[in-house]
Parts: sequence; C-alpha cells; structure tokens
Amino acid sequence: MANLYDISAPKKATNLSLNSDLLNKARDLKINLSATLEQALSEKLKDVESEKWKRDNKASIEAYNDFVAENGCLSDEYRDY
Repeated sequence: MANLYDISAPKKATNLSLNSDLLNKARDLKINLSATLEQALSEKLKDVESEKWKRDNKASIEAYNDFVAENGCLSDEYRDY
C-alpha cells in the first residue's frame, strides 16, 4: 500500500498543549513523544482516509452488492463446495 504522506519529508518543530500529568507520566516512562505522536497521527490519517474512500465509493459498493444479490458472485461457478 502506498504511503499517505511523504515519509522522507523533513521534521518540523511544533508546539503542543498537553495534559501536564499525562506529559509527566510519559516523560517518566521515557516515551518518545515525537515518535508516539507521529505514529498516532499516521494511524488517524489512515482511518480518516479509509472512511473518506468508503464514502466516495459508497454508490459503487452498493451497486456491486445489488448485482451480487441478484446474480451471485462471478466466480460461483468455480467454487468447490
């Protein structure tokens, strides 16, 4: 699957506001904040793009499902039941 963003793009410093207790506990556990946020944003981007794709293709998916409901799968004749 193709990347949803340029993974080789340079890093950019960013200011964030976080819950102070959450930040302190993460720092105490030596959690890499940048890597953790980057991973979380990547997963969120994937989820949002997936939902967008489903919305954009809803009519086609419904049409295909209707076709299968009326005619069966095109490969049914090759199944070994």
